[in-house]
Amino acid sequence: MENNTQTDVNELMKRRIEEMNELRAMGINPYPYEYEVDNYSVNIKQNFEELEGKDVKIAGRIMAIRRMGKASFAHLMDKDGRIQVYVRRDDIGADKYKAFKLLDIGDIIGIDGYVFKTKTGETSVHATSMELLTKSLRPIPIAKEVVDENGNKTVYDQFADKELRYRQRYVDLIVNPEIKDVFVKRTYIIRKIREYLDTNGFLEVQTPILQPLYGGAAARPFTTHHNALDMKLYLRIADELYLKRLIVGGFDAVYEIGNDFRNEGIDRTHNPEFTMLEMYIAYKDYEWMMSFFEKMVEKLCVEVLGSTELEIEGTKVSFKTPWNRISMVDELKKETGLDVLSASKEDLKKELKKHNVDLHGGESVGKLIDELFEATVQDKLIQPTFVTDYPVELSPLAKKHRDKEGLVERFEGFVLGREICNAFSELNDPVDQRERFESQARALAEGDEEAHQVDEDFLKAIEYGMPPTAGLGVGLDRLIMLLTNQPSIRDVLLFPHMRPRS
Repeated sequence: MENNTQTDVNELMKRRIEEMNELRAMGINPYPYEYEVDNYSVNIKQNFEELEGKDVKIAGRIMAIRRMGKASFAHLMDKDGRIQVYVRRDDIGADKYKAFKLLDIGDIIGIDGYVFKTKTGETSVHATSMELLTKSLRPIPIAKEVVDENGNKTVYDQFADKELRYRQRYVDLIVNPEIKDVFVKRTYIIRKIREYLDTNGFLEVQTPILQPLYGGAAARPFTTHHNALDMKLYLRIADELYLKRLIVGGFDAVYEIGNDFRNEGIDRTHNPEFTMLEMYIAYKDYEWMMSFFEKMVEKLCVEVLGSTELEIEGTKVSFKTPWNRISMVDELKKETGLDVLSASKEDLKKELKKHNVDLHGGESVGKLIDELFEATVQDKLIQPTFVTDYPVELSPLAKKHRDKEGLVERFEGFVLGREICNAFSELNDPVDQRERFESQARALAEGDEEAHQVDEDFLKAIEYGMPPTAGLGVGLDRLIMLLTNQPSIRDVLLFPHMRPRS
């Protein structure tokens, strides 16, 4: 079947190439250099009374053609939507009309004409001139709807295969224009986050993507090699350690929005390349950051979506502040009966086996606790919830809890069972930090591939003195998934990573 489809495509492409050559023989350049556009589909429709009878210049891709001898109708799609154009031989000239009859769905044209309504009441543009701007050689998969005598509808040639849509996002955007709305909204969300941080005194900065040591998160890195310096480098897994160096240097509040890279599996909430927001502010703690973040998301919901009450994947979710707050240690005790602060590795492994969690060996105590949390608690966190009070073993960069032995001042935010943020009262004691790094190094040597390396330069930086600091990392792709009601991270990435086809 696939071979037959490919044969059909090849035949259609052959015909389109012949049409292109015929157009060239007529003296028409199928790929001219520019075209002046002064109006767009949605604006024309919304302002018909003002624009009726007035000249406009529009351009777009042909999405439908209906030829009728000396006159034809076509639907053009521009950046905003679709609009009908009426093309008549007597208005654009015999030569241009002959060229128009050689055009196909997918070709891009420019129309100079006046605004009117057809007898059926459809706002349209009556062409007085037509220019071919791009000849499309590959046919676009346009869905066709057929209704039988009983009124049953059958749709053919839909570009609906999810994997193919991810691989050929350019086609997806053409034939499924609602997808474009998701990415427009994504840009708007990120813009609003910047506005919120800027107005609250944060400074946007850029830190290195290529790093001599990776750190700031529990993850496996991608490695590369710098030829001129003959040295191994890593794509960053987080921005944290460089941003905290800036706090040491005297910046009181900084943030970065950029891509991080983790050498991990791909699923509905993970992509090896993803967008992170990280922010750090001096003289604040994790309690302050908790309040700041929930207010930011609440404001985003109101400004971008018009409400704090959203329906996401069939579930009503309220982002109205304040969000729920629970203790990780307390919740694990409720679910398993274990006090994870005193439990041995063997106790944790036995409990994980009860929940059918596969272990690969070499996991640290902190990793086992994290796995147990994922298996027993995380999926139950439907409404926006901050999980606090993490064990020290899980958080090598967080400050020890001021009141609770064995815990750190850390929170993670969850919605619909998905982690969307991670924050600390940042560890600024260089002696404690060195001990934690060395403990991580031992875990790395024992087989924990996600453990931290010892970053001597970062230790040197905080030995000069870092003020009390609150820090936060937000997985923007996951947050945008929620706010745009998309089921997979691939639905909010224009070009998600895909396994190569054999």
